[in-house]
Order: sequence, then structure tokens, then C-alpha cells
Amino acid sequence: MKSKLSTIAISISLAMLWATPAHATDLLQAYRMAQDSDPTFASARYTLDAARQKIPQARASLLPSASATANDGNTRADTAFTDVPPVDRNMKAWGWNLQLTQPLLRLGTVYAYRESSYLVEQAEAQFEQAKQDLLLRVAQAYFGVIVAQDAIAAADAQVAALTQQLAQVTRGFQQGTHAQTDIDDTKSRLGSAKSQRVGAQNDLENARADLEKVTGKPYDQGTEQLAILQPTLTPPPPSPADSRAWIAQARTNHPLVRAQHAALEAARQEIKKNRSDHLPTLDLVGNVGSNYSSHSLTTPDDFSTRATQHEIGLQLTVPIYSGGAINSKVTEAIANMNKAEADMEAASRQASTDAQQAFAGVTNGLAQIEALNVAVESGLSAVKGNRVGYKLGIRINIDVLNAEQQLFTAQRDLSKARYETLLQGFKLKAAAGVLSETDLKAVNAMLQ
Repeated sequence: MKSKLSTIAISISLAMLWATPAHATDLLQAYRMAQDSDPTFASARYTLDAARQKIPQARASLLPSASATANDGNTRADTAFTDVPPVDRNMKAWGWNLQLTQPLLRLGTVYAYRESSYLVEQAEAQFEQAKQDLLLRVAQAYFGVIVAQDAIAAADAQVAALTQQLAQVTRGFQQGTHAQTDIDDTKSRLGSAKSQRVGAQNDLENARADLEKVTGKPYDQGTEQLAILQPTLTPPPPSPADSRAWIAQARTNHPLVRAQHAALEAARQEIKKNRSDHLPTLDLVGNVGSNYSSHSLTTPDDFSTRATQHEIGLQLTVPIYSGGAINSKVTEAIANMNKAEADMEAASRQASTDAQQAFAGVTNGLAQIEALNVAVESGLSAVKGNRVGYKLGIRINIDVLNAEQQLFTAQRDLSKARYETLLQGFKLKAAAGVLSETDLKAVNAMLQ
């Protein structure tokens, strides 16, 4: 009867470990909340919106510009002329002018426009990196909560099993069939299990804080559960199954690599733009205006004047000397270009390293999952066999305790390995620059 109760207790513990929550928030819902509330992602989105305005600003220098001026005034003065007594004279004058300028030859503005396109391309790549980073942060925080919950479930099951075992050996000691060392050993393991339970609870609190930070929503374990990975599913292997293909793609397609490549092209246009400051500029300038004066303050004749002007012409500006500022700007731009080349190479190397590490994380994780599945199945059989052997007197208390501890450790490690492998799969695609919401939906379909 005691053996049956022990088997039932283990089954209940396993059911707690892989239980399906009734009302669960899934991974996709958590990602949606993070998109709406994460301040880091919002900052990246606003940065992109601001960067996109560089193109119309640069284009404006290539388009016509118009300006208008006007004046209207009254002048009161005392005038004196030869052989004429001084008189008070009031004069009214007004005028207006409209000027239109169309750039014809300004290479600097052309290069500035090209540079703005590359700067926007850089900002878009950086925003793509921000989207991938948000997805990774959500997945890591989400999986972290589930792994912590599974660790608590395993610790609770171990505490329950050890509590039952302690009661059994205590009764055996009272009946003279067990030694004091059996009680002491069981108590020691029970204390250690309770300590691990406290540590697991602390890990869960930290994981909840991380999830709340990225989603902006408080997480209450008592009223809300997270959808978990179905126990029969195994994370998919990487496709293609060649690490070199992933590394090669990462070196060119990682968002930060693409951002640095755009920055390099923008730096090259900046050099051309600064060098063009040595060249002449040519504009088409047109003016139209009118001026009116009621009379003159300097002559006694009392007559009004009104003049209208229309003019159109070419304006050529030839820079001669600027104190060495242009040469200095060119030198600065060349240094910035060299820096951009170095930054792009650094980003490319980092991307290849990330891809290599993530690929190894997926493949090794799958192997670890396979081994831990065998360990859990064997652990269940070992616990059952040792309990039966303990009842028959062919096993001792320490054998039962060791079998239970190995089982619970394997269960905890299996849960961690499954979610860590999923996360490494996300990191692998992020390194290759292909991680998207579609991948999130595919993993979300594995949850229950």
C-alpha cells in the first residue's frame, strides 16, 4: 500500500510539472503587449521616424525656393530748401519683392541627397535589429518564467517525496527496522530540497520582473498562467543543417552589418559632398517687385513715384578661399569612412560568432534533450524499482533517495534544455537576420 501511494505521489508531481494551465497567456500575446508598451522599442521606432525625414530635407535643396519681402511706412520730416520756408512733409512709401531661386549646378546637394538615402537605410536596419531584439527579450523572459515554474514544481515534488520518505523511515526507526542514520540522511536531503525550493522561488520572482519589464503588464501567478511547451514536442533542428551557411549569411545579412554597410556608403558620400565645396555653384534667380513713394524729402517737387521691376538671370558663385575649412572637413570625412569600415568588419565578425554559437546551442540542446528524455524515463523506473526493493529489503533508504533526486534533477534539466534550445533557435535566425514574427508564431503553435 505504501509503495502504491509513493507511485501515486510521483505521478501527481509529474502532472504538476507538465500541467496545462486553464487560462494561459501565450508567447504571441506577450510579444503584442511588448510591442505596445516596451519603451526601448518605442524609442527605436521614433528614431526611425525622425531619420526618414532626412530624405525630404535633402531633396529640398534640389528644388526651387521662393521668398517674399514687403514694407510699408510713413515718414514725417521738417524740410528746408533754398529760398523756400521750412515745411513739414509727410511721406508714405511701400514696396514688395518676390524672389525665386532654382539650383542648376550644386553637386554638394546631390551628394547630400544620396547620403540621406543611406542614412535612412541605416536607420531601417537598426530598427530591424530593435524588432529582433524585442522578440528575443520577450522569448527569453517568457521562457525564463516557465523554466522557473518547472523548477519549483520539481522542487515541490522532491520535498513531498522526501517528506513521505522521512515519515516512513521514522516509523521504521520506532519499529526497530531502520537506523538513526536513515532519519538523519533523509532530513539532510529534505533540508537541501527546501533550500532549493527557496532558490527556485527567487529565480521565479526575478523572471517575473523581467517579463513585466518587457511587456509592461504585471504578472500574477495566482490568476494568470503562461502557455507551456507541449511535453511530446521537441524543438526543430536548424535548417539548413550546415553551420557554414548560417555563418555566411550572418556576415552579410545581420541587421547591424547592414546598418554599418549603409553607414559606410553614407560616409563616402560625405567625402564627395565636402570635396564639392571647392566647386562653383550656379543658380537661376528671378525677381519681381514694386516700390511706391508719395513724394521726395529732398526736393520741393511734390510728385509720387512708382516703379515695377522684373529680372531673371544666372548667379555663379566661385569659392576661392575658406581658411582651410574645406580641406579639414574632407580629412574628417575620410577618417569617419575608415571608422565605418572598421565598424562594419567588427559587426560582421560578431554576427558570424553569434551564428556559430547559436547553431552549436541548438544542435547540442537537441542532443541534451534526447539524453534527458532517456534519463527521465529511466529515472521513473529507477524510483519505482528502488521503492519496491526497499519494501522487500533488498534496497536501502539511500538508494531510494538517490533515485528520487536523480529523477527530479533530470526533470528540471529537461525543462530548461527544451526552452533554451528554442531560444537558441531564435538567436540563430536573429544572427542570420531572418528572425521574424512568423518564427514566433511557429513556436507559439507548439504551446498549450
